[in-house]
Amino acid sequence: MRCTLPAYLLGCVSLLHRNPQTYASVAVGQQSVFALNLCRKSTSHSRSMDLSDMRKKYKGDEDCFEESHLASMDPIKQFGNWFDEATKCPDIGEPNAMCIATATTDGRPSARMVLLKGYSNEGFRFFTNYESRKGSELESNPYASLLFYWDPLNRQIRIEGTVERISRQSSCEYFHSRPRSSQIGAVVSRQSTPVPNRDYLRQKYEELEEKYKDTEVPMPDYWGGYIIKPCLIEFWQGQTNRLHDRIVFTKPKDGESELGKFQHAAEGGWVYQRLAP
Repeated sequence: MRCTLPAYLLGCVSLLHRNPQTYASVAVGQQSVFALNLCRKSTSHSRSMDLSDMRKKYKGDEDCFEESHLASMDPIKQFGNWFDEATKCPDIGEPNAMCIATATTDGRPSARMVLLKGYSNEGFRFFTNYESRKGSELESNPYASLLFYWDPLNRQIRIEGTVERISRQSSCEYFHSRPRSSQIGAVVSRQSTPVPNRDYLRQKYEELEEKYKDTEVPMPDYWGGYIIKPCLIEFWQGQTNRLHDRIVFTKPKDGESELGKFQHAAEGGWVYQRLAP
C-alpha cells in the first residue's frame, strides 16, 4: 500500500536529502526526533510570519507634495485633479475603486470595496443593495468613510461625511445604463443574505434571464444609490523617509468662524492644514 506524506513532511525529507552530512551525523534512534523538530520549526514559521522586512520605497523628498502644489483650494477640484491622473495611469486598473467603511450604532466597523459612480460639489455617489450589511448600517448610522489608494502614484485620498439615499429616478437611470447581465444580477442577489450554494444563484439568474428576455429589467426596491456629503477630505502622498505628506480639508461646524492652529482658509467654506505623518 502506497503511503503519502503530508506536504510539510515531504519538505523535511527533502531538506535532509539536500544535507546528507547533517542526516548522517544524527544517530538512527534520533532521526525521527530530528525530523519532527525540523518540521515543527517549518510549520511554526508558517503560523507566525514576520513581515518586518517588507518595505516599499515611495517618492523622495524632492518629489514631496507641498501646499503650493495643490491644483485648487477647492478639495473637490483637487480630488478631480488627482483622479484624472489616476485614470491616465496605465498601471491602475480601476481608479474608481474605493474602500467604504460603515459602522453599527454601537461602533462596530466593517469595510469593503465598491466603485465610485460620480462626484460633484454635492458629494460622492455609489450604488448598492439597500438590504446589504452596508445598507443596513447606513440606515441606522448615516456616516461613512471612503478611501482611494493608488499604489503606482503613491497616493491615497480619505473622505469622511454624512450619507443620504439619492432619488429613485436617479437610481433608475443608472440601473438601466448598466449591462443587462448586471441588472439581472442585482435582482437575483439579496446581498449579504445566506444562500445554499452557487447553483442556487445560477438557477435564479437563468430564470430571470428567461423572464425578462423581451422586456426591461425592473429595478428592485431594495437597490439604489447613496451620496456621501464630505466634511473631511485628506490628500496623502507617500515619502520614502516616512515623512508622508498629509494635507487635509475640513468643513467647519456651524458657528465656527475662527481658524484653528495652522489652519488656512480655502474655497467654498473649507479650511485646510498639514498634518504630521
